[in-house]
Amino acid sequence: MTANAAAVLKRSLRDKPLTAIIGAHNALSARLAEQAGFDGIWASGFELSAAYGVPDASLLTMTQHLEAARAMAEAVSVPIVADIDTGFGNAVNVIHAIERYEAAGMAAVVIEDKLFPKDTSLLAGGRQELVRIEEFEGKIQAALAARRNPDFLIVARVEALIAGAGQAEAKLRAERYEAAGADAILIHSKSRTPAEVVEFVTKSDLKVPIVLVPTAYPELTEEAIIALGKVKLVIYGNHGIRAAVTGMQEAFRQIRADRGIHNVDKQIVSVERIFELQNVALMKKREKNFLR
Repeated sequence: MTANAAAVLKRSLRDKPLTAIIGAHNALSARLAEQAGFDGIWASGFELSAAYGVPDASLLTMTQHLEAARAMAEAVSVPIVADIDTGFGNAVNVIHAIERYEAAGMAAVVIEDKLFPKDTSLLAGGRQELVRIEEFEGKIQAALAARRNPDFLIVARVEALIAGAGQAEAKLRAERYEAAGADAILIHSKSRTPAEVVEFVTKSDLKVPIVLVPTAYPELTEEAIIALGKVKLVIYGNHGIRAAVTGMQEAFRQIRADRGIHNVDKQIVSVERIFELQNVALMKKREKNFLR
Protein backbone atom coordinates (compact mmCIF):
# COMPACT_ATOMS: atom_id res chain seq x y z
CA MET A 1 0.00 0.00 0.00
CA THR A 2 1.06 3.60 -0.41
CA ALA A 3 2.25 5.69 2.54
CA ASN A 4 -1.02 7.60 2.55
CA ALA A 5 -3.52 5.51 0.64
CA ALA A 6 -6.37 7.63 1.98
CA ALA A 7 -4.93 10.76 0.36
CA VAL A 8 -4.49 8.89 -2.92
CA LEU A 9 -8.14 7.84 -2.93
CA LYS A 10 -9.37 11.26 -1.89
CA ARG A 11 -7.37 12.88 -4.68
CA SER A 12 -8.69 10.34 -7.19
CA LEU A 13 -12.29 11.09 -6.24
CA ARG A 14 -11.57 14.80 -6.61
CA ASP A 15 -9.61 14.75 -9.87
CA LYS A 16 -10.79 11.78 -11.95
CA PRO A 17 -14.14 11.64 -13.76
CA LEU A 18 -14.70 8.23 -12.16
CA THR A 19 -12.70 6.01 -9.84
CA ALA A 20 -13.27 2.25 -10.31
CA ILE A 21 -12.55 -0.36 -7.67
CA ILE A 22 -13.36 -4.07 -7.55
CA GLY A 23 -14.08 -6.62 -4.86
CA ALA A 24 -11.45 -8.98 -3.52
CA HIS A 25 -11.42 -11.61 -0.80
CA ASN A 26 -7.72 -12.19 -0.21
CA ALA A 27 -4.29 -10.78 -1.03
CA LEU A 28 -3.98 -12.80 -4.25
CA SER A 29 -7.27 -11.53 -5.71
CA ALA A 30 -6.34 -7.98 -4.66
CA ARG A 31 -3.00 -8.29 -6.48
CA LEU A 32 -4.75 -9.54 -9.62
CA ALA A 33 -7.15 -6.59 -9.46
CA GLU A 34 -4.27 -4.15 -9.17
CA GLN A 35 -2.50 -5.74 -12.12
CA ALA A 36 -5.71 -5.46 -14.16
CA GLY A 37 -5.59 -1.69 -13.69
CA PHE A 38 -8.27 -0.95 -11.11
CA ASP A 39 -7.90 2.21 -9.07
CA GLY A 40 -8.41 0.38 -5.79
CA ILE A 41 -9.76 -2.67 -4.01
CA TRP A 42 -13.10 -3.27 -2.31
CA ALA A 43 -12.43 -5.47 0.73
CA SER A 44 -15.80 -7.11 0.29
CA GLY A 45 -17.73 -8.64 3.17
CA PHE A 46 -19.77 -10.64 0.68
CA GLU A 47 -16.68 -12.05 -1.04
CA LEU A 48 -14.94 -12.92 2.20
CA SER A 49 -18.10 -14.54 3.61
CA ALA A 50 -18.36 -16.60 0.43
CA ALA A 51 -14.69 -17.57 0.69
CA TYR A 52 -15.42 -18.89 4.19
CA GLY A 53 -18.51 -20.68 2.87
CA VAL A 54 -20.96 -18.83 5.11
CA PRO A 55 -23.79 -16.35 4.38
CA ASP A 56 -23.07 -12.62 4.27
CA ALA A 57 -25.16 -12.06 7.39
CA SER A 58 -22.80 -10.59 10.01
CA LEU A 59 -21.45 -14.08 10.75
CA LEU A 60 -17.78 -13.28 10.21
CA THR A 61 -16.07 -11.48 13.05
CA MET A 62 -14.42 -8.11 12.68
CA THR A 63 -11.08 -9.83 13.27
CA GLN A 64 -11.61 -12.21 10.34
CA HIS A 65 -12.50 -9.40 7.96
CA LEU A 66 -9.84 -7.03 9.28
CA GLU A 67 -7.03 -9.53 8.87
CA ALA A 68 -8.07 -10.25 5.28
CA ALA A 69 -8.23 -6.52 4.55
CA ARG A 70 -4.82 -5.99 6.15
CA ALA A 71 -3.32 -8.74 3.98
CA MET A 72 -4.75 -7.05 0.89
CA ALA A 73 -3.27 -3.69 1.89
CA GLU A 74 0.13 -5.30 2.39
CA ALA A 75 -0.04 -6.97 -1.05
CA VAL A 76 -0.94 -3.97 -3.23
CA SER A 77 -0.09 -0.30 -3.66
CA VAL A 78 -3.59 0.89 -4.59
CA PRO A 79 -6.08 2.08 -1.94
CA ILE A 80 -8.33 -0.37 -0.09
CA VAL A 81 -11.94 0.50 0.73
CA ALA A 82 -13.18 -1.72 3.55
CA ASP A 83 -16.77 -2.97 3.57
CA ILE A 84 -17.55 -3.01 7.30
CA ASP A 85 -21.29 -3.69 6.98
CA THR A 86 -23.14 -2.03 9.87
CA GLY A 87 -19.95 -1.26 11.78
CA PHE A 88 -20.04 -4.47 13.85
CA GLY A 89 -22.54 -3.07 16.34
CA ASN A 90 -23.43 0.33 17.75
CA ALA A 91 -21.49 3.61 17.67
CA VAL A 92 -19.00 2.36 20.26
CA ASN A 93 -18.25 -0.66 18.07
CA VAL A 94 -17.82 1.70 15.11
CA ILE A 95 -15.15 3.66 17.00
CA HIS A 96 -13.25 0.45 17.69
CA ALA A 97 -13.56 -0.61 14.04
CA ILE A 98 -12.38 2.73 12.64
CA GLU A 99 -9.30 2.71 14.87
CA ARG A 100 -8.37 -0.79 13.74
CA TYR A 101 -9.10 -0.41 10.02
CA GLU A 102 -7.29 2.91 9.74
CA ALA A 103 -4.27 1.44 11.54
CA ALA A 104 -4.36 -1.51 9.11
CA GLY A 105 -3.84 0.83 6.17
CA MET A 106 -7.32 1.22 4.75
CA ALA A 107 -8.14 4.33 2.71
CA ALA A 108 -11.84 4.33 3.54
CA VAL A 109 -14.65 2.37 5.14
CA VAL A 110 -18.26 1.98 4.05
CA ILE A 111 -20.91 1.66 6.76
CA GLU A 112 -24.51 0.77 5.91
CA ASP A 113 -27.66 1.95 7.67
CA LYS A 114 -29.23 -1.43 8.45
CA LEU A 115 -29.77 -3.22 11.71
CA PHE A 116 -27.10 -5.55 13.06
CA PRO A 117 -27.05 -8.43 12.24
CA LYS A 118 -27.80 -7.73 8.58
CA ASP A 119 -28.74 -9.76 5.52
CA THR A 120 -26.86 -9.21 2.30
CA SER A 121 -28.61 -6.57 0.24
CA LEU A 122 -29.38 -8.52 -2.95
CA LEU A 123 -30.86 -11.57 -1.21
CA ALA A 124 -34.44 -12.22 -2.31
CA GLY A 125 -36.64 -12.18 0.78
CA GLY A 126 -33.80 -10.95 2.98
CA ARG A 127 -34.22 -8.91 6.14
CA GLN A 128 -33.60 -5.34 5.04
CA GLU A 129 -34.33 -3.49 8.27
CA LEU A 130 -33.12 0.10 8.49
CA VAL A 131 -31.77 1.70 11.64
CA ARG A 132 -33.21 4.97 12.88
CA ILE A 133 -31.68 7.94 11.10
CA GLU A 134 -30.53 9.42 14.42
CA GLU A 135 -28.72 6.22 15.36
CA PHE A 136 -26.86 6.16 12.05
CA GLU A 137 -25.97 9.83 12.34
CA GLY A 138 -24.35 8.91 15.65
CA LYS A 139 -22.37 6.15 13.94
CA ILE A 140 -21.10 8.55 11.30
CA GLN A 141 -20.07 11.10 13.92
CA ALA A 142 -18.43 8.38 16.01
CA ALA A 143 -16.42 7.30 12.97
CA LEU A 144 -15.33 10.87 12.27
CA ALA A 145 -14.27 11.34 15.89
CA ALA A 146 -12.27 8.11 15.83
CA ARG A 147 -10.23 8.67 12.68
CA ARG A 148 -6.79 10.22 13.02
CA ASN A 149 -6.12 11.01 9.36
CA PRO A 150 -8.59 13.56 7.93
CA ASP A 151 -8.06 12.00 4.48
CA PHE A 152 -9.46 8.66 5.73
CA LEU A 153 -12.93 8.56 4.18
CA ILE A 154 -16.17 7.63 5.93
CA VAL A 155 -18.74 6.53 3.34
CA ALA A 156 -22.38 6.23 4.39
CA ARG A 157 -24.30 3.52 2.55
CA VAL A 158 -28.00 4.26 2.11
CA GLU A 159 -30.11 1.09 1.99
CA ALA A 160 -33.54 2.73 1.70
CA LEU A 161 -34.04 1.59 -1.91
CA ILE A 162 -32.91 -1.93 -0.98
CA ALA A 163 -35.50 -1.93 1.83
CA GLY A 164 -38.24 -0.71 -0.52
CA ALA A 165 -38.65 2.55 1.40
CA GLY A 166 -38.62 4.68 -1.74
CA GLN A 167 -36.86 7.70 -3.17
CA ALA A 168 -38.05 10.21 -0.59
CA GLU A 169 -36.64 8.14 2.28
CA ALA A 170 -33.39 7.57 0.39
CA LYS A 171 -33.04 11.30 -0.27
CA LEU A 172 -33.80 12.20 3.34
CA ARG A 173 -31.27 9.73 4.70
CA ALA A 174 -28.57 10.74 2.24
CA GLU A 175 -28.98 14.41 3.12
CA ARG A 176 -28.99 13.73 6.85
CA TYR A 177 -25.88 11.59 6.58
CA GLU A 178 -24.11 14.25 4.54
CA ALA A 179 -25.04 16.82 7.19
CA ALA A 180 -23.66 14.47 9.86
CA GLY A 181 -20.29 14.61 8.11
CA ALA A 182 -20.13 11.61 5.76
CA ASP A 183 -17.44 12.08 3.11
CA ALA A 184 -19.45 10.28 0.42
CA ILE A 185 -22.86 8.63 -0.02
CA LEU A 186 -23.27 5.14 -1.47
CA ILE A 187 -26.75 4.59 -2.86
CA HIS A 188 -27.60 0.92 -3.32
CA SER A 189 -30.36 -0.71 -5.35
CA LYS A 190 -31.44 -4.24 -6.23
CA SER A 191 -33.50 -3.11 -9.21
CA ARG A 192 -32.60 -4.98 -12.40
CA THR A 193 -32.41 -1.70 -14.31
CA PRO A 194 -30.44 1.44 -13.39
CA ALA A 195 -33.55 3.66 -13.48
CA GLU A 196 -33.88 3.77 -9.70
CA VAL A 197 -30.34 4.93 -9.02
CA VAL A 198 -30.35 7.26 -12.02
CA GLU A 199 -33.43 8.95 -10.58
CA PHE A 200 -31.75 9.30 -7.20
CA VAL A 201 -28.56 10.73 -8.70
CA THR A 202 -30.24 13.17 -11.09
CA LYS A 203 -32.51 14.55 -8.35
CA SER A 204 -29.75 14.70 -5.74
CA ASP A 205 -28.54 17.96 -4.23
CA LEU A 206 -25.65 16.27 -2.42
CA LYS A 207 -22.34 18.07 -2.38
CA VAL A 208 -20.29 15.01 -1.47
CA PRO A 209 -19.38 12.30 -4.02
CA ILE A 210 -21.98 9.62 -4.82
CA VAL A 211 -20.96 5.96 -5.01
CA LEU A 212 -22.69 3.25 -7.09
CA VAL A 213 -22.48 -0.56 -6.97
CA PRO A 214 -24.04 -1.72 -10.27
CA THR A 215 -24.19 -5.44 -9.45
CA ALA A 216 -27.93 -5.76 -10.10
CA TYR A 217 -27.92 -3.50 -13.18
CA PRO A 218 -24.71 -4.39 -15.06
CA GLU A 219 -25.71 -2.55 -18.24
CA LEU A 220 -24.82 0.76 -16.56
CA THR A 221 -21.36 1.30 -18.02
CA GLU A 222 -18.67 3.64 -16.74
CA GLU A 223 -19.36 5.99 -19.66
CA ALA A 224 -23.02 6.20 -18.63
CA ILE A 225 -22.07 6.72 -14.98
CA ILE A 226 -19.71 9.56 -15.88
CA ALA A 227 -22.49 11.15 -17.92
CA LEU A 228 -24.59 11.42 -14.75
CA GLY A 229 -22.07 13.97 -13.53
CA LYS A 230 -22.32 13.37 -9.78
CA VAL A 231 -21.00 9.84 -9.29
CA LYS A 232 -17.29 9.69 -8.47
CA LEU A 233 -16.79 6.07 -7.39
CA VAL A 234 -18.05 2.78 -8.85
CA ILE A 235 -17.60 -0.49 -6.98
CA TYR A 236 -17.75 -3.84 -8.77
CA GLY A 237 -18.80 -5.59 -5.63
CA ASN A 238 -18.56 -9.36 -6.03
CA HIS A 239 -17.13 -10.24 -9.42
CA GLY A 240 -13.84 -11.53 -8.04
CA ILE A 241 -15.40 -14.37 -6.08
CA ARG A 242 -17.92 -15.12 -8.81
CA ALA A 243 -15.15 -15.38 -11.40
CA ALA A 244 -13.12 -17.59 -9.06
CA VAL A 245 -16.06 -19.93 -8.53
CA THR A 246 -16.73 -20.05 -12.28
CA GLY A 247 -13.14 -20.99 -13.02
CA MET A 248 -12.77 -23.56 -10.25
CA GLN A 249 -16.09 -25.23 -10.98
CA GLU A 250 -15.13 -25.74 -14.62
CA ALA A 251 -11.59 -26.92 -13.85
CA PHE A 252 -12.72 -29.35 -11.14
CA ARG A 253 -15.55 -30.68 -13.34
CA GLN A 254 -13.18 -31.30 -16.22
CA ILE A 255 -10.62 -33.10 -14.05
CA ARG A 256 -13.26 -35.50 -12.80
CA ALA A 257 -14.72 -35.97 -16.28
CA ASP A 258 -11.26 -36.64 -17.77
CA ARG A 259 -10.12 -38.70 -14.77
CA GLY A 260 -6.89 -36.73 -14.84
CA ILE A 261 -5.37 -33.29 -15.31
CA HIS A 262 -3.98 -33.83 -18.81
CA ASN A 263 -6.54 -31.51 -20.50
CA VAL A 264 -7.16 -28.92 -17.82
CA ASP A 265 -3.45 -28.35 -17.30
CA LYS A 266 -3.32 -26.71 -20.74
CA GLN A 267 -6.13 -24.29 -19.88
CA ILE A 268 -5.12 -22.89 -16.50
CA VAL A 269 -2.24 -20.61 -15.56
CA SER A 270 1.15 -22.18 -15.06
CA VAL A 271 2.78 -22.79 -11.72
CA GLU A 272 5.33 -20.19 -12.79
CA ARG A 273 2.57 -17.57 -13.00
CA ILE A 274 1.64 -18.35 -9.40
CA PHE A 275 5.29 -17.92 -8.45
CA GLU A 276 5.15 -14.45 -10.05
CA LEU A 277 2.06 -13.52 -8.05
CA GLN A 278 3.75 -14.74 -4.87
CA ASN A 279 6.82 -12.55 -5.52
CA VAL A 280 9.07 -15.59 -5.41
CA ALA A 281 11.73 -13.77 -7.46
CA LEU A 282 12.00 -11.14 -4.73
CA MET A 283 12.37 -13.85 -2.10
CA LYS A 284 15.19 -15.49 -4.08
CA LYS A 285 16.93 -12.14 -4.51
CA ARG A 286 16.80 -11.64 -0.75
CA GLU A 287 18.19 -15.11 -0.21
CA LYS A 288 21.09 -14.31 -2.52
CA ASN A 289 21.82 -11.04 -0.73
CA PHE A 290 21.40 -12.08 2.86
CA LEU A 291 21.56 -15.83 3.44
CA ARG A 292 24.94 -16.79 4.85
